[in-house]
Amino acid sequence: MPWTEHTVVRDGVRLVCRDRGGPGRPLVLLHGLAGHAGEWDALAELLAPRHRLVAVDQRGHGASERRPEDVSRAAYVDDVVAVVRDLGLERPVLIGQSLGGHTAMLTAAAHPELPGAVVLVEAGCGGPNPGLDEHIGGWLDSWPVPFASREAAAAFFGGGPAGAGWAAGLVERDGGWWPRFDRDVMVGSVTGLARRSFHEEWDRVACPALLVLARKSFLPGEEVDEMLRRLPATHAVSVPGTGHDLHLERPEALYGALSAFLEGLG
Repeated sequence: MPWTEHTVVRDGVRLVCRDRGGPGRPLVLLHGLAGHAGEWDALAELLAPRHRLVAVDQRGHGASERRPEDVSRAAYVDDVVAVVRDLGLERPVLIGQSLGGHTAMLTAAAHPELPGAVVLVEAGCGGPNPGLDEHIGGWLDSWPVPFASREAAAAFFGGGPAGAGWAAGLVERDGGWWPRFDRDVMVGSVTGLARRSFHEEWDRVACPALLVLARKSFLPGEEVDEMLRRLPATHAVSVPGTGHDLHLERPEALYGALSAFLEGLG
């Protein structure tokens, strides 16, 4: 079944979603910082026979509003709520990678009636990190834009499935390949995340939760331990041979972890 595009407008901000349709429990897929909804395509092929899939270009990303005034954590959460309600999704599972996983967690904390479960892929509670915005800005400044080709971009991003996934988020114009976001919007989107820990929000997650970690995870071990201590019913798995972009690197392994978790939801 092909993707169908939906546009949800909340407070004047345009949010573009890709809806795969399908039977069974709906899954809402939330990409990470500087990402795009297409990152989930390989995983979606595996999940589609049993689930309705909705992949969202979050504010400031992809085909959605490029320069929203509000890039707070609360704005991202309210967007998820608007998408779920506008598309009539009943108790969906919120699946997010990195920043998208953090958004999924905050949504579950603020709106316990909304999700049936949450899946955090390489995402945690965060913590004070005053240098994060500078680090993200420096990383984005290192991109040699415009890229000469998608192949050149994929090589810059490390090659393989992950590199191809990042390159797929670019758009061709003016003789080169460009990001579909603005640097300052990306930096602003992590500012709130870096100010404090969100353990109190994690404590309020009442639905089933799955934490999926890469073998070379971005999450410090002590953060994972603290999350499991606070919510001991959390399911946690580690995917061998992967880094932070494990949803791109090994979608079949992520599918295996998801399938077992989703089957347990009944």
